[in-house]
Amino acid sequence: MPPPLELIQQAVLRILIVQTPKEYSALFNLSPLLRLSLFKRWLAKVGYELVQEIEDPELATKRTRAIYRAKGYPEAWIEKRMRGIEVRETLTGEWKMRGVKECQEYSILTAEISKATFGMTPSEYQKSKELKRENLRDHMNDLELIFTLLGEASTTEIAKNRDAQGFDEN
Repeated sequence: MPPPLELIQQAVLRILIVQTPKEYSALFNLSPLLRLSLFKRWLAKVGYELVQEIEDPELATKRTRAIYRAKGYPEAWIEKRMRGIEVRETLTGEWKMRGVKECQEYSILTAEISKATFGMTPSEYQKSKELKRENLRDHMNDLELIFTLLGEASTTEIAKNRDAQGFDEN
């Protein structure tokens, strides 16, 4: 017998606000039928949200801001982080336009910017902050975000002014 709709709705609500491994564990102790139902509904919700974000990219920005707020970041930090994301997208767009290949070449160029800014590569910086798989930029303070933003914005302007083409010129 399937669980009552009310119980499923409550469980779905719990999934959306689950934040600790212990809470995830409790969800997996539910019956297989309820878990499958919850998963299908969650998947449908995520899919729906992605379609909405494709139609209106500003929704993705709002969602990102809401996530940072929920994690307890101050508004001033969120503004710097969001501006940093925008500057990074501008830089990678510029690289792409100028023939830099994604993935490995982006990583190498990013490491060079980081070394010039902080004296270490992003992976070295991540180790110095004792981060494992977390996003390094989400663990930067205001000044670190500003210096990162400045390094990437400067790199974008230099590439434009020199009309740098390909990996070697960037």
